[in-house]
Amino acid sequence: MLVDGFGRQITYLRVSLTKQCNFRCAYCMPTTPLDFSPHEDVIALDRMLEFLKVAIDEGIEKIRLTGGEPLLRKDLVPFIANLHAYNPKVLLVLTTNAFLLEKHAHALKEAGLSRVNISLDSLKPERVVQISKKDALGAVLRGIEAALQAGLILKFNMVALKGINSDEILDLLEFAQEKGAQIRYIEFMENTHASARLQGLSAAQILEIIQTRYAIVGAPQKELGPAQIYTLENGYQFGIIAPHKEDFCKSCNRVRLSADGTLFPCLYYQDSVNAKEAILSTERARMLGALKQAVANKPEKNLWSGAYQISERAFYQTGG
Repeated sequence: MLVDGFGRQITYLRVSLTKQCNFRCAYCMPTTPLDFSPHEDVIALDRMLEFLKVAIDEGIEKIRLTGGEPLLRKDLVPFIANLHAYNPKVLLVLTTNAFLLEKHAHALKEAGLSRVNISLDSLKPERVVQISKKDALGAVLRGIEAALQAGLILKFNMVALKGINSDEILDLLEFAQEKGAQIRYIEFMENTHASARLQGLSAAQILEIIQTRYAIVGAPQKELGPAQIYTLENGYQFGIIAPHKEDFCKSCNRVRLSADGTLFPCLYYQDSVNAKEAILSTERARMLGALKQAVANKPEKNLWSGAYQISERAFYQTGG
């Protein structure tokens, strides 16, 4: 069992498989050239698998594969199959922009993937181009349909931005209901790699917009994960991820592993544990030591609570 210094049991590991991405989203990496493709020093997935086996043996129950864009890794499907074979009870989920999902959806499901979280910030083609610098909406929508046909559970993530897509909050809510998927609205997280002109909507502002059309019933529920869950009169549930809330970190059960073998106890803090050599060695004791050190280093809370502070970390490098 992995327990941090504040009594939180760590059961969730986010694994960034690459910092490469085929989008250049305004809130993530807008100034990175579209032809950006430097040599990336990534851990081979067979070595990564051995580390994840150690993590599973220590109580990790959920693994999220992310990036960058994880579908850019050519060997992703057999990697998922090997993870699933090691312990079928571990929940395997993938975060993607869905641009390449149509091709891989059925193979991912057969390999043992349970759920896909799709970044979906707009249903308007020109806005998708504005936000991501990619004429991508058609491919994304085909990827969504392929995932549904494959039997994958879907969630949609929308970063709500003032003056850009804030007028689509209700449209995306209804699109998600139509697809039988949950949508989570994410407060924009300030970071030095995002466009300086962006302003996000707060959780209160998002709720205000939704309540112009729908009544929310009962008290919000806190997921073990980062989302606060709200229920509409018709029973549909949506989530809001609000890292600026004072109690956001109270139930945090996560650590992160980057593609180059760095363990991050917290998305915001610069503190990290270099686990690369331990992972490459495949020595269980060394890998376990790095993992336990990262858990021990988890801070009580991030620095977004209260005043909005800006992170210097590139989220696409850490599977933000």
